[in-house]
Amino acid sequence: MTAQDTADAVPELPATLWRDPEPKRGYDVVIVGGGGHGLATAYYLARNHGITDVAVVDKGWLAGGNMARNTTIIRSNYLLDASAGIYEHAMKLWEGLADDLDCPILFSQRGVLNLAHSPQDVREGVRRVNANRLNGIDAEWLDPRQALEICPILNISPDVRYPVLGATYQPRAGIARHDYVAWGFARAADRLGVDLIQDCEVTGIEVDSGRVTGVSTTRGLLTARKVALCAAGHSSVLAEMAGLRLPVQSHPLQALVSELLEPVHPTVVMSNAVHVYVSQAHKGELVMGAGIDQYNSYAQRGGLHVIQRQLAAALELFPIFARAHVLRTWGGIVDVTPDASAILGLTPIDGLYLNCGWGTGGFKATPGAGWCYADTIANGVPHPLAAPLTLERFATGALVDEHGAAAVAH
Repeated sequence: MTAQDTADAVPELPATLWRDPEPKRGYDVVIVGGGGHGLATAYYLARNHGITDVAVVDKGWLAGGNMARNTTIIRSNYLLDASAGIYEHAMKLWEGLADDLDCPILFSQRGVLNLAHSPQDVREGVRRVNANRLNGIDAEWLDPRQALEICPILNISPDVRYPVLGATYQPRAGIARHDYVAWGFARAADRLGVDLIQDCEVTGIEVDSGRVTGVSTTRGLLTARKVALCAAGHSSVLAEMAGLRLPVQSHPLQALVSELLEPVHPTVVMSNAVHVYVSQAHKGELVMGAGIDQYNSYAQRGGLHVIQRQLAAALELFPIFARAHVLRTWGGIVDVTPDASAILGLTPIDGLYLNCGWGTGGFKATPGAGWCYADTIANGVPHPLAAPLTLERFATGALVDEHGAAAVAH
């Protein structure tokens, strides 16, 4: 199969995907943020709980933020129980999502390799495989030759700066087409009666006597019984409108793609030591990412030094890429918490809900986060899988410390 054949295999969606309604003056629930998590939350509110008097508002166009800027990787091989629980729930939803949404999402379960380059990496990798298995998650430990069988273009020479000493492997992991995922959730939510309102920036959150009453927007005041914040990268800005200070910082997160190539990279490879992760998209381009830029910013761009190190790391693992050309680079904005885990649940303000802090893990959590967030909003108590991820943990000290526990960055 050539790169052009692969590109031609990507299905086209209808030109008109959802209604473009005028906002009503009042809703049962207003979701702020029309990315993957916001759209998934709206869909599961309608499908699982029969709550359809819902508006999803976004200051730009639907799925035009981080949802359009991620690197499409999906996996659930996290170390800690709290993380593994919600990501594995998401993985199970991913496996049936195309049929559920009646939309092609190009979910390709090609597996993910997490490379080990030192004795400490090996110990941590074996520990994570054992932890995954205890949580019912598919995981294997591979020696370098077994890793080469999975990914024949991987450089396993011992005469390199960071030799490959082994790898964890999750066969069910893979990639999906991120824009199709968002449009699938949007179209399905629209069919159930949810209003999707674009070009509607939230300028204030209305609170009366400790209870949320609605949001002020550039298209007028929208009253609501419940308001759910779901805007990656700008969560602290939105929360401050309600007088709420969050333990999150916003950082740029960069990635890049190459020109279209013949299919050469059969899986997803991640390495924390050389700090890069690489897959090949359905159309043929190589997709590469790394960790966050260390400075705080709301700009959707980052420093060139991150890209340079990312490319150097990729060439060390895959010398075959030396003559590939970079097609484009981009940046998103991610919220990062002190324990590198999400915040999902209630806030001290009655009727105000919070979904943020996913760092680099937001896309892979999309259906699971939407499911648990919708359940929390509908019932007013945290979903069991979201219970460890509440805001209160930063006061009690019950942190979910996934720092460095699951490959690159997060």
